[in-house]
Amino acid sequence: MTDPQRTPRRRTALAAAAALLALTAACSGPPKSGTADGDGYRLSAGTPAGQTGLDSFTWAVYAEPPTLDYISAFDYPQNTVLSNVCESLMRWTPQLTLTPGLAEQVSNPAPTTWVYDLRPNVHFHDGGVMTADDVVYSLGRQMNPENAAAWAQQFQNVSSITKTGPLQVTVQLTQPDSQFNQYMAAAAGVVASRAGVEAAGQDYGTGGSLACTGPFKLGTWTKGQSVELQRFDEYWGTKAKSAKAVFRFLTDPSARVNAMLSGEADGGYLIPTESYERLRGSGVGTLYFGEGLSTVNVNVTKMAGVLGDVRVRKALSLALDRSGFVKTGLGGAGRVTGSLTSQAAWAAAPEQVRKEAFEGLTPTAPDLEQAKALIKEAGASGKSITVATSPIGQDVSVLATAVQAAGAKIGLDVKLRTIAPNAFTALFTDPKAREGIDLFPETYYDSITDPLDLLANFKTGAYQNFASFSDPGYDELVKKAVTATDPAERFAVTAKLQRTASEQLLWIPVAEWPTAVFLNKRITGAPTTISYLYYPWAADVGAAK
Repeated sequence: MTDPQRTPRRRTALAAAAALLALTAACSGPPKSGTADGDGYRLSAGTPAGQTGLDSFTWAVYAEPPTLDYISAFDYPQNTVLSNVCESLMRWTPQLTLTPGLAEQVSNPAPTTWVYDLRPNVHFHDGGVMTADDVVYSLGRQMNPENAAAWAQQFQNVSSITKTGPLQVTVQLTQPDSQFNQYMAAAAGVVASRAGVEAAGQDYGTGGSLACTGPFKLGTWTKGQSVELQRFDEYWGTKAKSAKAVFRFLTDPSARVNAMLSGEADGGYLIPTESYERLRGSGVGTLYFGEGLSTVNVNVTKMAGVLGDVRVRKALSLALDRSGFVKTGLGGAGRVTGSLTSQAAWAAAPEQVRKEAFEGLTPTAPDLEQAKALIKEAGASGKSITVATSPIGQDVSVLATAVQAAGAKIGLDVKLRTIAPNAFTALFTDPKAREGIDLFPETYYDSITDPLDLLANFKTGAYQNFASFSDPGYDELVKKAVTATDPAERFAVTAKLQRTASEQLLWIPVAEWPTAVFLNKRITGAPTTISYLYYPWAADVGAAK
C-alpha cells in the first residue's frame, strides 16, 4: 500500500559557534546484509555496479504520478521518477546517510540558523545556472499556503529564507528543529529554476521541463502509459550510465510482474509480495532486498467507541498472528515487530539508547488467554468494529483478514469494508473517508533516517494522528526531541516517545518490511534501499556485462 508521506519537521541544532558540519557522518543508517528471521530473505547493501553504459532501460511502476511538481511529491510513483530529475540541497545516500547535495556545504552557526553554501556552475535543464534566488524561490513555494504543499509541515519552524550571498542561502528558524536539515535531502529541499517554474505556470509538473538539475531531464510523457527521462549531459556530477530511462505505468500487479519476466521491463521496486518466489525462480534476474525504514501497522482511526479502551487495543494486538501475516502477506520477506519504528531508523543513536528504545515494547507472540481476559475486563465481548481492506495489495488484504481472525478468537466482531485501490489513499488524507472505519492497515516509511519521523505523528493535531490522540506529556516530549541540540539527548527522548506509543497502541505494530527490487540480467547498479525515493538511483543503472 502506499503511504502519503506528509508529516515532517525538524533539524539538528549543534552547539553554538560556527560549526561546519562533517555531513558525511551527520546521520547514519547503514544498510545491513544478512538474513532476517532465518529463512525469509537476505538484505543486500547494494547491487553490483553497472559495468558499461546503456542506450536505455525500462522500469515498471505501479501507478502514474498525478504530477511531478516537487511540492506534491509525497508517494512512491512520484518520487521514484522525480528523484532522478530534481535534486535537493542535501542528499540521502544509498546507505541512508546524509551528505551534501546542491549545497556544497552547510553550517549551523546558531541553533536556529542554517546556512547553505551552494555548488557553483550547476545548470538547470532549461539552460539557466542555479543561484541563491532559485533556492529562496523553490523553498518558498513549499511555505506558501496557497500551494498546499505536501511538505509544508517541514517548514513549520522556519521564520525566513533569505539570500545572503550569490551562492548562499540562510534559513532562520523560530526554534531549534532537529529535523529540518535532514528533510532538505527529501523533496522538501528540491531546488528548481524560478524562471522555469514561472514560465510553466499551472502546467508545472505535468509536462514540459521540470527545470531542475538532476542527472536526467524530463522527456516524453505519454499520459496513461509511460514517462521517459533523458540523460542530462551538462550535469554537474557523475553522468548517468544510461542515455534514457523509461518508466512504464503498470497498475495490474500480474501485468507488472509479467513485464519483468518477459523483458518488457528491466526491473522495478515495490514488487508484489505474492510474486517473490516466481521472480526468484525465474532465472531471468535477481530479486534483492534492502533496508526499507518501513513498518506495517494497523492504525486506529478514532478513540470513541470500543477501541477507545486501550485494553481492547492491547487485546487485538495480543491476538494477532504476526508470523502468519509475514509469511502470507509479505511473502516471508519481513520481520515481526512490536515497534512502530524500524531498527535501522535508530542506527545513529547511542547503543544504550537503541537498546532501551526496544525494551519492553508490545509483545509479538500471541497470548489469547490474556487477550480474552482484557476483552472481558473492558466489557467489550461481542462488540463490533470495522477494518478497511482493499485489493490494492496482498499485504493490505491479508492483514485486514488477520485482524478479523484475531477478533473472532477473543470475542470481537470485526467486519471488513473493502475500498477500491484508487480510493484507499484517501484514508490518509480525508477524515470523511475514514468515517465508519475503526482500523486500517498502513505501511509507513521514514523519509529520513530518524525514528522521530514516525513518532511525531502522535502529537496533538499532527496530520497522521488519525485517532486525534492528545497527551500534553507526549506533546512536550516531541517538542523536546525536535529542539534538542544534542543528538544523543534527542534519541533518548525519542525512546521515551517510542515506549509511550507502544503502551497506547494508537497504531498496532505488526512487521518490518524491507525494500524489494528486481533487476533482470541486462542491468545492474540500482540501490536496494528506500533511498531511491530521494536519491538519483537511475543514474547508477548500467549494463550488467
